[in-house]
Amino acid sequence: MQKIIRGFHNLPSNPIGCVATIGNFDGVHLGHQAVLSQLALKGDLLGLPAIVITFEPQPNEFFAPDKAPARLSRFREKVEALRSYSIHQLCVLRFNKKLAEMAASDFIDQLLVTGLNVRYLVVGDDFKFGRNRQGDFALLQKVGKEKGFQVVKMHTFAVDRIRVSSTRVRQALEGGDLMQAEKLLGHSYRMSGRVAHGDKRGRTIGFPTANIHLHRHKVPLSGVYAVQLFGVEGEPIEGVANVGIRPTVGGSQALLEIHLFDFDRDIYGEHVQIFFLSKIRKEQKFNELSELQAQIARDCVVAKAYFNQTTGEED
Repeated sequence: MQKIIRGFHNLPSNPIGCVATIGNFDGVHLGHQAVLSQLALKGDLLGLPAIVITFEPQPNEFFAPDKAPARLSRFREKVEALRSYSIHQLCVLRFNKKLAEMAASDFIDQLLVTGLNVRYLVVGDDFKFGRNRQGDFALLQKVGKEKGFQVVKMHTFAVDRIRVSSTRVRQALEGGDLMQAEKLLGHSYRMSGRVAHGDKRGRTIGFPTANIHLHRHKVPLSGVYAVQLFGVEGEPIEGVANVGIRPTVGGSQALLEIHLFDFDRDIYGEHVQIFFLSKIRKEQKFNELSELQAQIARDCVVAKAYFNQTTGEED
């Protein structure tokens, strides 16, 4: 990806034309990947750059923040995922009161026609936009015929004969079904972030952890998992991770803590990716730290058995 365009005021003054798609692209799952491939092929055919148009915050987070579902990916994670595909630019529009109240016709004219000079647009047939959600697929097709750009539906991508969606990925994660989530995403579910200093309590009970602040209002999964860490020398590093508020020590904000096996290097400040491979148990509260210590030891045994099984090794 060559460039991120932030807001209407940064749109090119004399756009050469592009092929584009609009959506949240939360998680960049297999359905999204099919759309990106569809877009890239058309861009190559027309000799035009491919652009993804998305919103920050996501519209449902603006209209009903308390009811909005947990994000599968933070903005940075989404950008990292999109870089893997043949996308030339990402256009990020701040979703605020002004954008929510913009007339559908103005959205088309200011963004798609004047701002980006879209020649080919891929959207879901249920896509709604503009004030009071007045804009829809039919309006885009009508204006497209008038202004000279083609509007087509996103290709449907199904797994087990059901359309892949971010909602299905969330349901799989909430249910602890990481294999199903992987089938829908095309890869293991992952989170990324910078390793931060914690309260060092893990060291006192023999299980030092790498801590990552999640910076999310809601987290799509919680509990204890067998994981792999990427982003440092020797990757992947196997370990066991807890995602949650740490009720035993009176925590209140969700944190990702990873205990890495046979690892004692200083990685504070490193930006890493955590791949979630198998759920071990739910997060729980213990009355004593000694109980937590004993449970983490059991979690490590379960996680190591999982890795031995997947690699075919035996103790």
